[in-house]
Amino acid sequence: MGILTMKKLNILLAALTLAFPTIVSAKTYDDVQTKYYRSSIYSILINHTEQKFSDEIRSQFINIPVPDQYYDHNLNVRVINVNKKSKNYQDSIADFIDNNMIASRMVGKWFDRNILDGQCSIDLVKNRSIYNASEVDRELAQRSARGMAMLADMGDELIGRTFLLVNEIRYIDKSKASGAAGTGLKVLGVVAGIALGNSDIIDLANNTGDMISSIKGFKVKIITHLYQLNWDDETAGMFYQEHYSDTPDQAKHQAFENDRRKYKLTYVGKVESGGSTTSFMGINEDQPLMMVRKACQRALDDNVADLQKKYDQFRVKSPIVEIENNRIYSPIGLKEGITAKSRYEVLEAQEKDGRTVYKRIAVVRPVDTRIWDNRFMATEEKAYGADFGATAFIKVSGGEILPGHLLRQLD
Repeated sequence: MGILTMKKLNILLAALTLAFPTIVSAKTYDDVQTKYYRSSIYSILINHTEQKFSDEIRSQFINIPVPDQYYDHNLNVRVINVNKKSKNYQDSIADFIDNNMIASRMVGKWFDRNILDGQCSIDLVKNRSIYNASEVDRELAQRSARGMAMLADMGDELIGRTFLLVNEIRYIDKSKASGAAGTGLKVLGVVAGIALGNSDIIDLANNTGDMISSIKGFKVKIITHLYQLNWDDETAGMFYQEHYSDTPDQAKHQAFENDRRKYKLTYVGKVESGGSTTSFMGINEDQPLMMVRKACQRALDDNVADLQKKYDQFRVKSPIVEIENNRIYSPIGLKEGITAKSRYEVLEAQEKDGRTVYKRIAVVRPVDTRIWDNRFMATEEKAYGADFGATAFIKVSGGEILPGHLLRQLD
């Protein structure tokens, strides 16, 4: 996406001029090197209410955090209930997204938009940016060319890298030939429309005894669909000119409400977990819900890692935190799908004309005996590498590597 035009930003800049303080804070070397752009995730569960342990899966899904390399952009609604009578799987996901105007809600969260009067703020965007917040304030208040480029850069790297994950979790019953294919979400729009005002969590069913008897073979299979928020020049220009106000503004508030469906999510693709049995180690039999959490979280992490490998726009960066004895350390590991055959490019973040560009300076590979096992509950099951804290890499090719440089997976 290109830099926003002067025309598209003039109105926003005029509105922000009085709101921004003019205090200047120098950007230090550490600030630049340790802050990096992360993508943002909103993750929801498609809960099949007819299946065994659906209540337990639902309750544990809510507790699963967004992966460390992403920002949490979750909205109130996290779970959508469906049943076996539902049909038209893919079409109904799209209907849910459109009927409930999910894209506009994700944009509204970025700007902390007040749903009653339309007042917005760019504080979240600034806080998640690599730029010093007070420097952004100063440049925008002065209407500088660099300030406009910084704002466009933040939009590209933050808002434009906002993703929706739709996860369909299926319990694999050992006593039945349970498939994991999607059976449809035709009722999504109706159910979600009712649920959007709250995030109620239903009580767990009283079947702990059944769980304990099934726990050692507890399996789930997850299909994860990936969508990306559209934040091109036209969409950004529409928001800044017609919908953004840093004060209550009923006209812009109503304009946003009228234009909600103009904000769009683009379907990227899907992956499916393998449905392997999760280890029982580290879990007591009087804690059956932890087995559900462990199985679901590990399968979800696998899917996120697979999506990163499959789709370039979803790939994340991870900072290099230490270099010692020619080994390069970064806080990623098995949860992110690292294997002995993985290869990562080393990137240096540079600023050019107020925008962030990434220059490849080297290629590294992991040390096969020093891959961090950072999967959920790896420490409790005493897995090898659970205490490493980071994965060690060695340079394959390229120039000098420094702490603060970024890793991004190649294969």
